Amino acid sequence: MSEQRILLAHGNGGRYMRELIAEIFARHLANAVLNTDADAVHLPGLTGDIMVTTDGFTVQPLEFPGGNLGSLAVHVVVNDLAVAGAEPRYATLSAIIEEGLEFDVLDRLIASFARAARENGLQVAAGDTKVVRHAEGGGLYLSVAGIGQRASSIPLGMQNIEPGDVVLVSGPVGDHGIAVMLAREQFGLSGNLRSDSASVLPLARAIWNQPGLKFMRDPTRGRLATVAHEIARATGLDVMLEQARVPVREEVKSVCEMLGYDPYYLACEGRIVAIASPDGANRILQTWQSLPDGEGASVIGLVENGKSQVILETELGGHRLLDELEDDPLPRIC
Repeated sequence: MSEQRILLAHGNGGRYMRELIAEIFARHLANAVLNTDADAVHLPGLTGDIMVTTDGFTVQPLEFPGGNLGSLAVHVVVNDLAVAGAEPRYATLSAIIEEGLEFDVLDRLIASFARAARENGLQVAAGDTKVVRHAEGGGLYLSVAGIGQRASSIPLGMQNIEPGDVVLVSGPVGDHGIAVMLAREQFGLSGNLRSDSASVLPLARAIWNQPGLKFMRDPTRGRLATVAHEIARATGLDVMLEQARVPVREEVKSVCEMLGYDPYYLACEGRIVAIASPDGANRILQTWQSLPDGEGASVIGLVENGKSQVILETELGGHRLLDELEDDPLPRIC
């Protein structure tokens, strides 16, 4: 392509659009299933319980320490399938591109998407591109649907949760939210913190069939506090979190203290929140801590009889209610 930036003509269905799809999307995403000339494709090899998820992705900036919009989109879809007990198999990708986006940036993001998909056994089977006018988009928006096959023999869900169950998290919380905020440089702060954007598939696979596992969720936009509220609301029970046991990096703590943020309301993109029986929780913790991505795993609380509240036990021994998230302190983070 001779152009350096996306033009509206790249979305008109003609030669420019054909070249865009061929030279960026098809080149990076090529596999045996993808057929850019077909309106629909057959997905071979799917048997048993089929799981489907879909999500839309927007982040500013498009590239940030530890990841970018392309890899993030794959990780979130893979993680949604993984915490539901499913092996990722296929995906669709729709790209909404803003006029003026540099081709080099688009190429890097789609290459990153393709690399993350291959690493997680995900084949892109179908896709679409649209171009919107300059200043009508955020550079690039991605919409991804993921299809997987259930691999867990244990039925997972909030309906399994009982008083006395244990809350675990697979690693430090808040990394993604603070890393993206620092990358925006809107507060004049800088640091070496990287987003935790990553696939949790290895962590999920390792415990799918562990006795005592009851529920898993990845705390993305929902954050730790929101996942806890979803559990409390669905079960009618209280979720008690212990501040001293929730892993938070010192860099995240420092920024939160300076700017008044709460790490329990900051997005994670490579963590699992799990609920398990006491015996099951011990096995899960040991399993996670034996894996490279789970070294920071911790038991962080309990589920108890109560009034559907989320309560934080502070390091001083007091208690405070964690309210449900309303305002979004960091928009466009995933």
